[in-house]
Amino acid sequence: MNLVVAVTGATGTIYAVRLLEYLNDIKEIKTHLIMSKWAINNLEVETDYSLDYVYSLADVVHDNENLGASVASGSFITEGMIILPCSMKTLSSISNGFSSTLIDRAADVILKEGRKLVISPRETPLSSIHLENMLKLSKIGVRIIPPMPGFYSKPKSMDDIINHHVMKILDQFNINICNDLRWEGNK
Repeated sequence: MNLVVAVTGATGTIYAVRLLEYLNDIKEIKTHLIMSKWAINNLEVETDYSLDYVYSLADVVHDNENLGASVASGSFITEGMIILPCSMKTLSSISNGFSSTLIDRAADVILKEGRKLVISPRETPLSSIHLENMLKLSKIGVRIIPPMPGFYSKPKSMDDIINHHVMKILDQFNINICNDLRWEGNK
């Protein structure tokens, strides 16, 4: 199974690192990573992870400027795409069909081919423009999963919060992780 993972310049690159760490352990999934230049910048600003480490977690790394990459074509079969975190610029580009980068183009391909697109927008507060772009995408089936922590699992660390969000994203592809973070009902 091919899965495209894109990382954009919104804050929250740690979510993408954790997602890639989980996916790296699942041999049936081949990850295709695309990082924007601002995602790379945020990785350096927000985390202690090196770019080499993040690249080592992916099966294939694509340059965001290479619109001729395999993931830019609908004939390249993928299960779908995750954009984590998703900047408002990327959200707007996808919502308006403006493909100037590989991330935008790959998302456009996912949509035109009827595959699953999951985005995790990271901005606050949200403007009416942001909300309208999200609504537009939601109406055509894009799954929008902002990083909003669930506290029912009583997180004890930042890792617990990050893992919970990654779990919610991977659930969209029926990839089951972190069963200890799931709601089990009132007892």
